[in-house]
Amino acid sequence: MVSGSWSERVKTIQTRDRIPPEFDQYAPSYAELLEDPVRNRFARDPLHFHRRKWALIEALLKRTGVTLGTLRWLDVGCGRGELLELAGKNYAQAIGCDPSSSMLSPNTPFKMYKQPSPIELPFEDNSVDFVTAVCVYHHVHGGDRTLLTGEIWRVLTPGGLCCIIEHNPWNPITRTIVKRCPVDVDADLITARATNTLFEAFGFEPLRTDYFLYFPERLFNRFGALESALYKLPFGGQYALLTRMPAQ
Repeated sequence: MVSGSWSERVKTIQTRDRIPPEFDQYAPSYAELLEDPVRNRFARDPLHFHRRKWALIEALLKRTGVTLGTLRWLDVGCGRGELLELAGKNYAQAIGCDPSSSMLSPNTPFKMYKQPSPIELPFEDNSVDFVTAVCVYHHVHGGDRTLLTGEIWRVLTPGGLCCIIEHNPWNPITRTIVKRCPVDVDADLITARATNTLFEAFGFEPLRTDYFLYFPERLFNRFGALESALYKLPFGGQYALLTRMPAQ
């Protein structure tokens, strides 16, 4: 793991000026802000992207041999909780957190908590078995990525799993959509290799990296099996990195 006192690192966060999370201003019109003709041609149903993520996460976890029904799952940067709604019933416990209180939906059956900041998680040490952060890290910049990764390390149990899903900077369509999206005005896309390096520095063991979202929704419905065979090619719209914390 990265050396140095983690409590000292976290203290530096506490002294920062508290700025209202940017997504507070986006929350009232979030769905409209995501509208983009290129994105809409790729998938008519906005939930298509969440379903694809959940299907991939489920497949990755099953390959590790874990039983989903025994896991306590935390979705970091959960937003309105769409992924929790789709997948939460499959876990022993499913909770989310987000730095924007305005994004958190009051209508979900799953508990969601406000983060004190984008790089602080309001949970006890070793309190969850599985963490996801879906399209979160491109909103976290510089050394803050190390701080957030340290928080994920802190809340995971020994042997716990973490799945990071991010936009793939090598995909030109992804770059175009992100560049035009108002909610991604601060986006700093991170490659799968850089994400892997970040987590390895903390001692996480990389298990697998899958690229996905090669085909638009209408083609995926017909050729989904083919897309699954392309997972090693770094050209999909997004990628998923699954890592594991050491058991001891």
